Amino acid sequence: MTFRHALLPLLVATALSAHAAPRGLDVRDLAAMDRHSSPTLSSNGRLVVFAKRVVDLQANKSSTSLWIEDLFARDAAPPKRLTPEGWNVNSPAFSPDGKTVYFLSSKSGSSQLYAIPAAGGTPRQVTDLPTDVGGFLISPDGKRVAFNTEAFADCGADLACTKQRLDKAGERKSTGQVFDRMFIRHWDAWNDGRLNRVFVAGLPAAGKPSVTRATLVGGDVIGDVPSRPFGDSSEYTWAPNGKTLVLSARNADRAEPWSTNFDLYQVNADGSGTARNLTADNPAWDTGAVFARNGQKLFYRAMKRPGFEADRFALMELDLATGKRREIAPKWDRSADSITLSADGQTIYTPAGELGEHPLFAVHVASGAVTKLVGDGSVGSVQLAGPTLAFTRNSLKSGDQVMTGGISGAPLRAITPSAGEMLKDVAFGDFEQFSFKGWNGDTVYGYVVKPWNYEEGKKYPVAFLIHGGPQGSFGNGWSYRWNPQTYAGQGYVAVMIDFHGSTGYGQAFTDSISQHWGDRPLEDLQKGWAAAQKQYAFIDGDKACALGASYGGFMVNWIAGNWNGPWKCLVNHDGVFDQRMMGYATEELWFTEWEQGGTPYDVPKNYEQFNPVNHVKDWKKPMLVIHGQQDFRIPVEQGIAAFTALQRQGIDSQFLYFPDENHWVLKPQNSIQWHDTVNAWLKKHIGH
Repeated sequence: MTFRHALLPLLVATALSAHAAPRGLDVRDLAAMDRHSSPTLSSNGRLVVFAKRVVDLQANKSSTSLWIEDLFARDAAPPKRLTPEGWNVNSPAFSPDGKTVYFLSSKSGSSQLYAIPAAGGTPRQVTDLPTDVGGFLISPDGKRVAFNTEAFADCGADLACTKQRLDKAGERKSTGQVFDRMFIRHWDAWNDGRLNRVFVAGLPAAGKPSVTRATLVGGDVIGDVPSRPFGDSSEYTWAPNGKTLVLSARNADRAEPWSTNFDLYQVNADGSGTARNLTADNPAWDTGAVFARNGQKLFYRAMKRPGFEADRFALMELDLATGKRREIAPKWDRSADSITLSADGQTIYTPAGELGEHPLFAVHVASGAVTKLVGDGSVGSVQLAGPTLAFTRNSLKSGDQVMTGGISGAPLRAITPSAGEMLKDVAFGDFEQFSFKGWNGDTVYGYVVKPWNYEEGKKYPVAFLIHGGPQGSFGNGWSYRWNPQTYAGQGYVAVMIDFHGSTGYGQAFTDSISQHWGDRPLEDLQKGWAAAQKQYAFIDGDKACALGASYGGFMVNWIAGNWNGPWKCLVNHDGVFDQRMMGYATEELWFTEWEQGGTPYDVPKNYEQFNPVNHVKDWKKPMLVIHGQQDFRIPVEQGIAAFTALQRQGIDSQFLYFPDENHWVLKPQNSIQWHDTVNAWLKKHIGH
């Protein structure tokens, strides 16, 4: 070996040492990180536009811009900003010819549709409607736009009527509101009588006046399109010939709060005629319709069991001429997230949960054969155009990156940076999946995330994280609310168990938690905790706190009275304290009624079987309780009651209250306060 070659490893080691990350992930990193989302492709697959969100922590607000990249350019130039500085925008979409990018912005004072040349230029306002545009879809010929906005049903197509009524309501001297049916409130908003409705308007050419009026389509479909609170424009779609649209809707009637019966309605794009229910034979959820290019077939996702929001979404094919329908991959025991159809109509691309990850799958339409295309993390926001597949992917070490590739031999390419590339001085804790035998002898999976500064031979205190849902997962994915790396960044081990009820392990596994909130999952958590300690010598089982939100918060309350031995402290965020009152006070009644097997008055024993309020006398461990005033899913009184139970018994406890947050904590400074309070609670009881 020459002296030059002998010196090379030393130089490399010195360079790496100079750039070694000196710290772990902090909540301020998490709150301030740029976020990338919404990849959209031009029709030939050459251009990709995506959204980039940046945060101003000082001002406690964020703004979003659009960026564009030429994927076929030889110089591989980085993305360029498309929308001007000072604009806050969202929801990008290309025109069919790829020359124009449409988006939403509130630049004018309300959310309206804008257009900008893909080559760059000045945005022009496309709509100037009396109400906010919530989402949109450009027609296949590029001449019209379908959009959704909130409107009063009895105002019909007259959006000015809705605006006038809202203005008059603001002038009232009394504040009372009379309801004669539920929902009276949903997620974090009270019901003022408006529905999300779909309209169609022509797209004006450059230099022409903005759209001020539009045609209501599906006027006889009285329901929210998109659905509340999380629906989007994927719940309506254009037919290829532009003559009709298909909407997914649930009737806004007395039964709405306990119904999951969404149907697909075909409606005329000119507003004429009556809606045609394409899925009247299925009393459960039908959604996400996508037309084949020839317009002869419709693909969509469907559940089978009414009233169960966590049922498996199957992939369906409907022949519109004959009415014949079939399930495409009946033996594939996974729940499809979305449908992206290949140009030839032979393949559906869809992400789905799979053993603690969320890969992208290709499903062959004719045979139902399923192939995993992209794994190693969690995939979402899939787009396909020309030869290009674009999507977002995140993991336990990075937030969403916009990616391309994965089909036709194309290598994966990251268009946007990873968390590590944005935070060069931060080290992330390594992670590993493990398994054990849980309830009923079934294999149950979990993850362990090491501290950022892990050293062999040392023991570390533990944050034992319990996911919500309960039909959810703490797997190989990124979160801006419950992120294991923020605990690893404080020097803790994070342990997460995907107990019975979790998604991605087959529908029977998901089903098994219903009417069993307090036994089967608890057994998995107990066995998972034992297995983790046995398998990982660096876990200090004598210094551990259990934390959870929503169902995880319920489980913390349940643990407090039924398995409090291992824990030095507990953290309960928005957790159910009293199952009976939850059954009466929550907004989406189908959830509690499915999970408990009926209403509180029909099956009261079911609500009492796993009810934390009945075990308060056995609470002993310190608990931090967190709740938001605008949480209408699990009302704030549940958190107040838990805190009262702790205080009345003299148990070390704190109550962190957010008057302006819902079931989640979303504002940047509130998120920082949340993490700081939780970390201080852990430090007080288990050190670091």
